[in-house]
Amino acid sequence: MKVPAEAIEDGEQGTKRFRAKRDAILAAAAEAINEQSAKGMTFADVARRVGLNTTSVTYYFKRKEDLAAAAFENTLDYLLRMLDEAMVEPTPQARVARYLALNMARLGRIHRGEEKAFAVLSDLRATEDPIRSRLMNGWREVFRRTRLLWGPSTGRAQTDIQSARAHVLLENTFWLPIWLTRYEPDQYARVEARLMDVFAHGIAGPGARWAPTLLDLSHDDAEPGREAFLLAATRLINELGYRGASVQKIASELNVTKGSFYHHLDAKDDLVIACYRRSFDTIADAQGRGEAEGGSYWHKLSSTVATLLDVQFAERGPLLRTTALSGLPPSVRDAMVERSNGIARRYAGMMMDGIGEGSIRAVDALIAAQALMAVQNAAFDMRKWASTMPRERAVAMYASTLMYGLFDE
Repeated sequence: MKVPAEAIEDGEQGTKRFRAKRDAILAAAAEAINEQSAKGMTFADVARRVGLNTTSVTYYFKRKEDLAAAAFENTLDYLLRMLDEAMVEPTPQARVARYLALNMARLGRIHRGEEKAFAVLSDLRATEDPIRSRLMNGWREVFRRTRLLWGPSTGRAQTDIQSARAHVLLENTFWLPIWLTRYEPDQYARVEARLMDVFAHGIAGPGARWAPTLLDLSHDDAEPGREAFLLAATRLINELGYRGASVQKIASELNVTKGSFYHHLDAKDDLVIACYRRSFDTIADAQGRGEAEGGSYWHKLSSTVATLLDVQFAERGPLLRTTALSGLPPSVRDAMVERSNGIARRYAGMMMDGIGEGSIRAVDALIAAQALMAVQNAAFDMRKWASTMPRERAVAMYASTLMYGLFDE
């Protein structure tokens, strides 16, 4: 194997060149992972992005799995550095504000081309052991340190609420790059302030009580076998990502043959699209039924949110996570993001009507709606947490993080 020249140079200059090239490869790998998922990334594509040949890349990382793991570890290390910097602040609210500011500053540098985006973490569970165990331990440390932004826990109830808050904060910062593209860079400071306002004070108007109605989303399915297939696929894609949830694994989950898969769908992309449509249709159904409820717009909104969180916490019918967009063809991905934005705009409309009547606080409804999308989207990952308490309590506690703010006691 030909060794890159910078790897055999003597002294500090050679070490710097080696690290610079390695960092460039990691940045290219992160870009490829975000577009194609970790399983879809190839050495050849990463080499092309940094102007190297494949042999040079394999000098730094022997296997594709090692490269993907290093890109994920880079993300985890970056998150830990931001959390460490936020922890110097004296209060929970100041720490969260600092963490959000660090994320916004990073996104500004990425927009200006001064920095590369880090690898999204949606594919962590799709990696194989022993890499998977190492990465999941890293993720648990990030989660633990995020929870500490609110200070040490003094009991089970406090641990529960701080876990919910930490998860909502992390998921909102992961969701930010998806919707921030709708704003000009000179508006980033305003976005940061308005999002922090939602984090700090929530959405509920003065005196608004949490008393939602769980909406009935049941309806006759014309093709029950297909529905079962989509539910199984949704669970696996949420857990393993688009590339990690193979046709074979989905078929095995249902104890059917791969041939049965192709009875329901023509290709795997069709499966993900069908799962998204089912999820978006479920959300739209809940929004429509929520709008038809009597009472204030706060009641309509809280009933919609509670119902969808209840769906996410139930094993029977989760919604597909937007992180599964990684790996889809760009045209399909863009269409799915546009549908997601349509759902967010509908939430914003409910909030604006609620602001008008006084049942919802005066917030930036478009930004608050995107924060709500992150909460709704990510609740699937909190099923284990929710299973340790009555469902109604889990829904209320998780929803409180945005409905009443990340610091409301």
